[in-house]
Amino acid sequence: MPTKVIMPKLGESIVEGTVTAWLKEEGEKIEEYESLLDVETDKVTSEVPSPASGTILKILVPEGETVEVGTILAWIGEPGDNIPDEGKDIDHDDEPVETPDDKSIPDEAVPQKEAGRDEKLGYISPVVSRLAQAKNVDLTKVKGTGMDERITKKDVLKYLEAQESKTEAEIPIWETPADGDLFRPTEMVFAKKDEELPPQKQTTTSGVPGETLPLSPMRKRIAEHMQQSKRIAPHVTTVMEADMSRVARHRAIVNQEAGESGIHLTYTPYLLAAIVSGLKAVPLANSSWTDQGIRIHKHINLGMAVALPEGGLIVPVIMNADELSLVGIAKKVIDLSERARVGDLKPDEVQNGTFTLTNHGIKGSLFATPVINQPQSGILGAGTIQKRPVVVNDAIAIKPMVYLSYTFDHRILDGASADTFLAHVVESLENWQ
Repeated sequence: MPTKVIMPKLGESIVEGTVTAWLKEEGEKIEEYESLLDVETDKVTSEVPSPASGTILKILVPEGETVEVGTILAWIGEPGDNIPDEGKDIDHDDEPVETPDDKSIPDEAVPQKEAGRDEKLGYISPVVSRLAQAKNVDLTKVKGTGMDERITKKDVLKYLEAQESKTEAEIPIWETPADGDLFRPTEMVFAKKDEELPPQKQTTTSGVPGETLPLSPMRKRIAEHMQQSKRIAPHVTTVMEADMSRVARHRAIVNQEAGESGIHLTYTPYLLAAIVSGLKAVPLANSSWTDQGIRIHKHINLGMAVALPEGGLIVPVIMNADELSLVGIAKKVIDLSERARVGDLKPDEVQNGTFTLTNHGIKGSLFATPVINQPQSGILGAGTIQKRPVVVNDAIAIKPMVYLSYTFDHRILDGASADTFLAHVVESLENWQ
């Protein structure tokens, strides 16, 4: 009897997914648990394994189509089997096979293979292409174990693990991120404190003049989400500046005491911790608008905007950030940002945020007016930290200053409550102990 392939429920709040690529064609044979297709949900791409061994009898949902969880995508069986009536049958037990944590290795720049058909390597899935690009892996050196020796994600991870023993030091992925990142922990590394960082990799997201760029599922979702946010909530932005002298001094002491094996902090965990302080002082800023009223959230779940190497933006969430120490937040930043760049986040890890931080100062931006990540009530933008002259006690002093721009939903907060929240964030940074 044929086996159905359904759109799996890849997260607690996921209700639909987009088929981005079929890794097999009708009539091809496939083994149970072998990767069958790529599915994108809320900007997270997952490889879906085959639920059975056999022949792909019929593909019902073409690439690029978005369908609800439980929709039958294809049928697998033996040639000659009768395919049952097509329809929807929700089954939440079909979950993707978990993959081991990937490792980061330094290597020389290698030619990158784009997703799609390759003359020598066969089909390359978007997940494999993104992982190889992020880890700088030459796919011609990876042995494929999939059908027709196709390279799977597990093959790339196995290759990375094999190379780890040959590498004396590892360079985290966020040291050479894509150009134009909104969130980039460039200095938070497990490395010697005096080690020089490698030069930034220069990439571009610009198209060729006169060309019409096709809209990817991710770009469509970003556009819809941003348009929806601007239509739903009246946006207002307030800006304050903060003296980062105490934070800089604390960070320098911690990094010095950490020694060669410690975590070298960036300013990002300090910003996130200061936001927690502000949200505790003004709970209204940690809320969402509903038809029943303003829902003030019990927990503080902080989203952090991460730009992806191939373009696009994703916002992984640090759950219960109010229960974490500064170092605990730093570790979460490392884990989520690294896995975001190689497409290894789980759908639940980009859900249920209550407030978002975006670091737009990477390219020198002083302040911006970020768009609220619905259904949250606010987003904080951090500009570049730069030394500039300020007046202190009627004298001119040189201080490391940063502009903080807070965009809030004017249905929920007024100017006074919004400024009170932002003032608490500033106070937390300027009086860091």
